[in-house]
Formats: sequence, C-alpha cells, structure tokens
Amino acid sequence: MESAIILLDNLTDQTTKQMLHNVVMRKRKFEALEKKYLQWVWAALTATLMLLFDVYFYIAVPYSYSFAKMFTVFVEGFGHFILLGLALGANGYMVLMKKKMDKAEKEYQGLRTEIISKSNILWEQEESWKSRHKVFEMMKKKFDINLYHENK
Repeated sequence: MESAIILLDNLTDQTTKQMLHNVVMRKRKFEALEKKYLQWVWAALTATLMLLFDVYFYIAVPYSYSFAKMFTVFVEGFGHFILLGLALGANGYMVLMKKKMDKAEKEYQGLRTEIISKSNILWEQEESWKSRHKVFEMMKKKFDINLYHENK
C-alpha cells in the first residue's frame, strides 16, 4: 500500500484505505496501457507509411501503365508481404491495446465514482466527514485522482 495512504491513520478506516489503494493501482494500470497504446499507434503509423511509400515508389510509379503488372510485382516481392504483415500486425495490436486501455479506464473510473458516491458511508462519523477533504486533496496532489466530482 502507498505510504501516503497508510499515513491517513485517523482520517479513514482500513476499508477506505484499501479502496483508495485500489483506485491508485487501477489508475497506474490505465496510464501504463495508455502509454503502451500510444507507442503502438506510432508503430502502426510508421509501418503503414513504410508500406505506402514502398508500394508507391517501387510499384505504382514504375509500373503505372498496368494494374496487372503492379499486382504481379507486389505478389512476387517477399519484402512487400513483410511490410504488409508488419502494418497489419501493428494495426491489429493497436486495436487490441485500445480495447484493453478502454477496459482499464472503465474500471478505474468506476471505482473512482464508487468512492465518490459512497463517501457519505465511508466517512459517516462527524469528525471524519469534516476531514475527508484532506484525503481528497492528498489523492489529487499525490496521485492526480479527482474525488471531488464524478465526471472526468
């Protein structure tokens, strides 16, 4: 558990600390997947551009007089299939990473909004209710998690 969350001794109970820890872990997972997704976006874009330049400069320009000749040259070249496979693979993995990232974001936002909606139960005692803003401020400053509003 995070040291900043552990130091909330008298402000929250153990259950609330565990919920805060879970939301921090889910945010980190989401951010890691978002970073990975952006890397794959660039890889897919690069592979696709390489394929387009290859097809344009080595097939379309020299053999523009005949589509059948362009197709034949493309099929005969093993390098063209490698670039096509790289482009398709990178784009496919990018879509997979997008789905994983969206799922992780949904889990993170769901837990974050659950904490917000249950805040009156989690801090039901009078003195803890008055000090919950300290917990919210710490979560915003340390982990960039907004617990003040349900909307993003």
